[in-house]
Amino acid sequence: MAAVVDLTPGSRLTAAICTALEVSRASVHRHRVALTAPPCAEISRAPSPRALPEIERDQVLAQLRTPRFADQTPTEVYATLLDEGVHLCSIRTMYRILAAQAQVAERRRQRRHPVYQKPELLAEAPDQVWSRDITKLMGPVKWSCFYL
Repeated sequence: MAAVVDLTPGSRLTAAICTALEVSRASVHRHRVALTAPPCAEISRAPSPRALPEIERDQVLAQLRTPRFADQTPTEVYATLLDEGVHLCSIRTMYRILAAQAQVAERRRQRRHPVYQKPELLAEAPDQVWSRDITKLMGPVKWSCFYL
């Protein structure tokens, strides 16, 4: 592909070489355009005028981090605060603020299960380890089988 892309675009060899190598001419054209196009620069976006100011974000984080709400989801926090007559922001905004602080994961303390080692059967002499296995073999008639 690289050899075909390096050919001059105006030469009539491109079609013949693409046919011989079974490479699509459209793919060659896309590769040429990608090589000549300038790299895309990231566009810096202005913050939304409706976004919460930093002071209000800090207030929301302070509420979410209190021991009272440590084991509750933003939905439960929102409902509790709304019952008390306090409206800080929407539920989705609470999730956005927590995501910006990398705190969206499970916030409750949960038990960690230890890693158990799988049992291993090791025979060092004959007749030390026995196991059983039931294997089904298809029988001569449909839906019939033999158990081994």
